[in-house]
Amino acid sequence: MALLTVRSAAERLGVAYSTLKRWVLSGRVRTTRTEGGHHRIAESEVERLIARQSPETNRRPRAAAADESLAGLSARNRLVGFVEEVRVDGLLAQVRLRVGDQRLTAVITADAVRALRLRRGDDALAIVKSTEVMIAKSAQQAGVERPARRKLAGAAARR
Repeated sequence: MALLTVRSAAERLGVAYSTLKRWVLSGRVRTTRTEGGHHRIAESEVERLIARQSPETNRRPRAAAADESLAGLSARNRLVGFVEEVRVDGLLAQVRLRVGDQRLTAVITADAVRALRLRRGDDALAIVKSTEVMIAKSAQQAGVERPARRKLAGAAARR
């Protein structure tokens, strides 16, 4: 009986690692634990999960496949995450994605949410296209002492 890591089992199932990990932690998927406490999934369990998927259901493409399908798009800033929240109000919708340990919020049309069939827990790709990007640091992080700058500015103004 071959044991797979959660990541390799997720690839075989065509689901995101985070999705399979949630299934493991909720008890939906049977696992074996290593001495170090890591979950391992038997190939027979992966086969059981594949069999449960209906034949007409297409498995979600992995992030790389989703990226390849957008090859003709000029935006290069693509962030893979999962939908944490969807709020629809009138013509607009607010979609919050979790990308790693960060959250990204997008306001899109309610029609787009319906067309994409976005639901909480879905994998999604955020594509960022902007003509301006701003980066900031606090004065202390940048190594600038504000009182010293003010004194210099005041001295220059007196001249």
